[in-house]
Amino acid sequence: MALELPATLSPSKVSSFKDCALAFRFSVIDRLPEPPSPAAVKGTLVHRALEQLYCAPPGERTLGAALAALADAVEQARHHGGEYGQLGLEGEDEDAYVAEAEGLVRRYFEMEDPATVRPIGLELLLEAELGGVRLRGIIDRLELDADGELVVTDYKTGRSPGPRYEQGRFGGVHFYAFLCQQVLGRRPARIQLLYLADGVSIAATPSEQSVRALERRVGAVWQAVERACAADDFRPRPGPLCRWCSFQAWCPAYGGDPAAARAELVGAG
Repeated sequence: MALELPATLSPSKVSSFKDCALAFRFSVIDRLPEPPSPAAVKGTLVHRALEQLYCAPPGERTLGAALAALADAVEQARHHGGEYGQLGLEGEDEDAYVAEAEGLVRRYFEMEDPATVRPIGLELLLEAELGGVRLRGIIDRLELDADGELVVTDYKTGRSPGPRYEQGRFGGVHFYAFLCQQVLGRRPARIQLLYLADGVSIAATPSEQSVRALERRVGAVWQAVERACAADDFRPRPGPLCRWCSFQAWCPAYGGDPAAARAELVGAG
């Protein structure tokens, strides 16, 4: 039986499909619930703090202001529950968790002076059509450099990749470069990844060739998604990422049955 196509593709969805088509189906098409990742929730808190920091005038973008914004983000997360509440943090464990987030914010101030940044978009949602699919992405920070050119900045709260995997991390920001070109009519002069865990910055210059290559790659992924949905054929790709996968119980690589996942979802509904 054919499955319904996803409405949009984002950098994370493209990466998910390439990593494991079956996990993509469980998450994006079946929409099976997943327990929150402590690392992802921490990243959300830090992103919120930096977004609030850049809502202030340049002279007020201090470390103290950023830490206060982080404290507000943590308090709001506690109040609303949601993913933060599901982590079940209490006492010393929560203190250590928040201290790690504070460390990431402090590291950011070692990497650049926020007073010198000219943001024109924060957590900016852009959408554009490509070959029958709607591409969607949220840019952490879009700014103007000294020459008035666009710069895309993406905060990463994990550690930087080794040289062998460095270029592979630019897939998402090249995706954003394509969206800027389509929606704003301008290709960014630079895209940069700021790895807050170890203070490493990686930058690249998007070109017409790199944007076209991104279009081809995303187009190929979309065609593969279409074929997989038409045939209901999403195959697992066992590997190191499996240890963090929430769907092992239904994965045939671990003795599970993908059909049971959908039946369980229907039963829960």
